Amino acid sequence: MKLRIKFSKQGPVKFIGHLDLMRYFQKAVRRAGIDIKYSEGFNPHQIMSFAAPLGVGLTSNGEYMDIEVNAIESCEKLAKRLNEEMAKGIRILDCKRLSDNAKNAMSLVTAADYSVTFREGKKPKQPEEFFRGFSLFVQQEQILTVKKSKSGEKETDIKGFLYDVSIEEERIFLKIAAGSTNNLKPDLVMEAYDQRQKTVSSPFSFHFQREELYVIADGKFLPLGQIGVFSE
Repeated sequence: MKLRIKFSKQGPVKFIGHLDLMRYFQKAVRRAGIDIKYSEGFNPHQIMSFAAPLGVGLTSNGEYMDIEVNAIESCEKLAKRLNEEMAKGIRILDCKRLSDNAKNAMSLVTAADYSVTFREGKKPKQPEEFFRGFSLFVQQEQILTVKKSKSGEKETDIKGFLYDVSIEEERIFLKIAAGSTNNLKPDLVMEAYDQRQKTVSSPFSFHFQREELYVIADGKFLPLGQIGVFSE
């Protein structure tokens, strides 16, 4: 039986990297007594995968994990048992059963929502001017910036990876490309704005929080938690 679990990551645990988070969940699943399925072979491991690794230092309200179990009483009871074992800052938000032919979350992700705010004491002296300038910045037909990869640095037009932008009460909301094919980090968007304005923001000026992960289906963005769900 395949399950998709949605969870949040807040507070000090934002400094835990992806591999450590995966090991943490493996231990939590054992402590909660979940009848998780194991792979076969000489080194069996829990069948567990995560949708998209979250950068160290980022918080999130929209992380996803897929697991396979041999049996469960209900998704609600599984979520409750896991939450009883969770460290402060990690909370199971939802659990859904997937159809047998559902693709794993990692292969499906195509976009992500992020909220961007100024950290305490890092707000510019004229925030209205900053946000007004940012609104004009994202309306450009082309947004060129230097994007780093394993093969080196390359000037890239990131406009095509920026799907939607809105500003509400000094908070920027970005819907950007995410996944194995196209991927844009929110901090690169803010760096590109700095380059455009010929300014340099103070170190660690922004707090980035991932809000949701999406799949494109029938030309629409759908939350990952709605894809492949088993129906009675």
